[in-house]
Amino acid sequence: MKRIALAATVLALAVIAAAYYRLPHLFKEPLAALNRVSAGLSEKVIRVGSHDVHYLEGGSGETVVLLHGIFAEKDHWVDFARPLTDRYRVVAPDLPGFGESGRLDNEDYDYATQVERLKQLLDRLDIARAHLAGNSMGGTIAALFAIRYPERVATVAFIGAPHGIRSPTPSDMDSLIDAGGAPLVARDEAEFERMLSLVFVQRPFLPYPILHDAQAGALQNAQSNLRIWQRQLKDRYLLQDRIGELRTRTFLLWGQGDRIFDVSAVDTLRSRLQKVQVNVLPDIGHLPMMEAPKETARLYAAFLSQ
Repeated sequence: MKRIALAATVLALAVIAAAYYRLPHLFKEPLAALNRVSAGLSEKVIRVGSHDVHYLEGGSGETVVLLHGIFAEKDHWVDFARPLTDRYRVVAPDLPGFGESGRLDNEDYDYATQVERLKQLLDRLDIARAHLAGNSMGGTIAALFAIRYPERVATVAFIGAPHGIRSPTPSDMDSLIDAGGAPLVARDEAEFERMLSLVFVQRPFLPYPILHDAQAGALQNAQSNLRIWQRQLKDRYLLQDRIGELRTRTFLLWGQGDRIFDVSAVDTLRSRLQKVQVNVLPDIGHLPMMEAPKETARLYAAFLSQ
């Protein structure tokens, strides 16, 4: 009987292992849900204008809102949020146009529109004032929101380089764009792999079902992503022109190895912001909250506690 039970267990494990790689969609949501729960977060949905906005929420205290970058999504913040939910109410939305919040052909997803959607989201969630933290596009939305509605923002944090600053030394992505490329739009598996190499220095571990889902979504949405990309290129240096208007206390964290936006632009922000704390992390790329979530969250929490 023991041999039969052992054989049955081995067979069951073999079937599960085979399904893990052959049917990854069956595992994606359970794995994501488990990671969220371990960070004290749960998924919720709320109507904002024309979109059903999916967001993660957890913890209590002052509110911290985490805004992802272009073609990214809310779960990229989970490991970063894990040490924050003990002291703060954390809200991480899929911004309209991205992730599970969906994208509508008749809607705009430019910065001005997204800033107003963020206001609507905060209103719907009864958040009168919050700490805003964003990566890349999300950082730019946070800064523009703080400029437009300073009374609603306690602090602004750039968790990784914000979009829209001209760097004295062109980045690898700058060179690819100037050559006519769209390096963050993946149209096949090879382009997806090159994109990952571009955004990460230390690629974080991602379970196969999560990585497979991200790749499938990128390829499926390639044409729509290209339209968003081309629209955002029109605002390529938008923040460069506006950053001096930001008066909110600001946290700036930039990866030394960022190939998307070169670290040489740190001095531009340092010179134009009146109240800024600057941290440059060695051997980190464009997504520090994924590459080094514990260290990044520790630095951010120290900033918030000041």
